[in-house]
Amino acid sequence: MVTLPAGDITLRDEGKKTNWMVEVAAFQLARYPVTRELFRAVRGEELESLAGPRVPVTGVSWKDAVQFCDLLSRSAGLKPCYTTGDDPDALDVTCDWTADGYRLPSEAEWEYACRAGTSDVRYGELDEIAWHRANSGGEAHDVATRTPNPWGLHDMIGNVWEWCWDLYDPRVYGPYRVFRGGGWNDVPRSCRASCRRKSHPTFHIDDLGFRLARSL
Repeated sequence: MVTLPAGDITLRDEGKKTNWMVEVAAFQLARYPVTRELFRAVRGEELESLAGPRVPVTGVSWKDAVQFCDLLSRSAGLKPCYTTGDDPDALDVTCDWTADGYRLPSEAEWEYACRAGTSDVRYGELDEIAWHRANSGGEAHDVATRTPNPWGLHDMIGNVWEWCWDLYDPRVYGPYRVFRGGGWNDVPRSCRASCRRKSHPTFHIDDLGFRLARSL
């Protein structure tokens, strides 16, 4: 985990052409996405994919990611962040931001961490920092094999998309949650610090994973 300083970030919804500023408290973020190796160790489950242990885990829903965070927190003797219920849309999931356990980053935390003080569309040359459609060979790759951003975070752009805590726009899309970062099958336009995607919290696909965060 990398400890990141407090700051602020301006987010943008390109569809609505709107910007909003968010203050971000100091927090911790994992250097790279959750790997298949860690996911299997915590969940005790074999994964169907033949990918290696250091490849980011994919095919996990937002609900799966939240459950994993709480399992990992308990195994580490930390206070779980989430309270879950039976709502199929996961709208009854709450987060205790003061808990010391593991959680998903907020969307603002994610982009703030991704940019690492930079202001361009991404923190370096695409081929150097990311696995994307033109160089991935049609698959996810081991974590931390591309150049990290200035704060030492790998794979913030490319390799796999990453679930965030936030609802995308509940007035329009209901329970859909945000994911960020672009993946191994994406074109450059999708591999930008500001690019936002969304889906239902039960959605899962082979280029979508997640990264761990902790409050300080």
